[in-house]
Amino acid sequence: MTGRYYEEFEVGETIEHERRRTITESDNQRFCDMTMNQQPLHLDAEFAGDTDFGERLVNGLYTMSLAVGITIPETTDGTIVANLSYDNVEHPAPVFHGDTIRVQSTVTDKRETSDGERGIVTMHVEAFKVNEPDEPLVCQFDRTALSLKREHAEE
Repeated sequence: MTGRYYEEFEVGETIEHERRRTITESDNQRFCDMTMNQQPLHLDAEFAGDTDFGERLVNGLYTMSLAVGITIPETTDGTIVANLSYDNVEHPAPVFHGDTIRVQSTVTDKRETSDGERGIVTMHVEAFKVNEPDEPLVCQFDRTALSLKREHAEE
């Protein structure tokens, strides 16, 4: 287990996640297939070529899901009870096949549950494209998780 218990999160800290991922055409295609999202902007090169983007876009929900997945080892792997919400989702810049994503999480809030056995932690998650010099922000959202406290974790 590599995740953090409630007590180990500090409001204001930023966690730079080491893992990165280069998104492939196959990743995007499989995600669209699994979610039954057949939006031509994600799948049809000819259609997408006639848009302002000039090429197919990676599904924004895949980008967000990937960002969550990248954060898990350093945040909630084995220490989470549940994800409670994903709020304020934004996609300020497009993601294309071949883009490499890095992610960082900033702890913005935490509080104990009323029974004192767990805690609620909110993190602002940001995903950036590292294959461009200015590393544009491509996705951001707030993730709220219900975390175990170390003393109440099952051994």
